[in-house]
Amino acid sequence: MDIITTLGIAVALAMDAFSVSIAAGLYIYKPFYRYYFRIAFHFGLFQCAMPIIGYFGGIAIEPIIKNFDHWIAFTLLSFIGIRMIKGSFNNDGSAFNSDPSKGLPLILLSLATSIDALAVGLSLGVLQKPILLPSIIIGITCAVFSVFGVFLGKRASSLLGKRTELIGGIILIFIGIRILISHMSN
Repeated sequence: MDIITTLGIAVALAMDAFSVSIAAGLYIYKPFYRYYFRIAFHFGLFQCAMPIIGYFGGIAIEPIIKNFDHWIAFTLLSFIGIRMIKGSFNNDGSAFNSDPSKGLPLILLSLATSIDALAVGLSLGVLQKPILLPSIIIGITCAVFSVFGVFLGKRASSLLGKRTELIGGIILIFIGIRILISHMSN
């Protein structure tokens, strides 16, 4: 997989974490460096690990589905993209009951924002693409976006919150279409 596609996937996957980070930045009155680090580390770690977990599931079933694997990748990416787009139009606020950078809330948010990465890993496994470098890029991109999200949450209120999910969803759908077209033209 080329670096542009990998970065596109990484940015699209980081949008959920970015949106949650903005909300988390709104929640804390004065976030300290530890707050930024905890959110970025956990979101990035989960985003890095989930594609690897999904990948091994994809490798195991590849011989069974190799004639239509590109359709599976397209469907998974489109499903995730559509879900992100629909989520961008929901008006239910994200209120936290406790500090979102500590304990169980942090783990749950990390898991929730990385579920999409599991499906991407499954897609890469089905297509038998390399996983280690893309997973690292996905994790680092997510960590950077998370830091930026917390910063924006404090500085720019909720100006970008839901729009980022819309953009991320559109990017995932376009990547799915690109996989489908490239597979069908070979």
